[in-house]
Amino acid sequence: MSEENFSPQQSLALIQNMISKARQDVTDGSKYFLLWGWLTVAVILGQFILKVIVKYPHHYYVWFLLIIGIAINIYWKRADGKKIKVKTYISESMEFLWSGMGVTFLVISLLFIKIGYHYCYPFYILLYGLGTFVTGKILKFKPFIFGGFCAWVLSIAAVQFNFDYQMLFAVAALLISYIIPTYIFRMKNKNQTT
Repeated sequence: MSEENFSPQQSLALIQNMISKARQDVTDGSKYFLLWGWLTVAVILGQFILKVIVKYPHHYYVWFLLIIGIAINIYWKRADGKKIKVKTYISESMEFLWSGMGVTFLVISLLFIKIGYHYCYPFYILLYGLGTFVTGKILKFKPFIFGGFCAWVLSIAAVQFNFDYQMLFAVAALLISYIIPTYIFRMKNKNQTT
């Protein structure tokens, strides 16, 4: 059937099918969201403990733990790549979004190393909000959209505090915008497919 012969109902059904497929792909790939969400929470809390409680001068070394996340991510991608037969436009858009977010986090981190890190967390929180807001809009899933808004509010609030406590705002942003919506998304979509 060619595109010109699609009825409005068939076009709508095709779009709904693509969104459903993308939702299932995101549900299947939610382990990536949770890996990066929980690993980042652990690293930020580790940095907070090292800097504020232990008063270790090289508190930022804890960020090297992200290498573990990169290794796990690469392993999972290779394993999952063998299983994936078809990608939808929406699934590819999500992949491009989060790959772009990863590169943006890396670049902004390198910039903060050069210009000073004292206000880096409000920018990171801002990016968490952007990624989850766009994800929520693409998937039509309100908890991600709401989480994105909450992250933006937390970004504004975090600027009012010093670096030590901005870390706690970042943890809150990750939980509210990223981790909790991912668990809700998983439960909702696993229930729909079973």
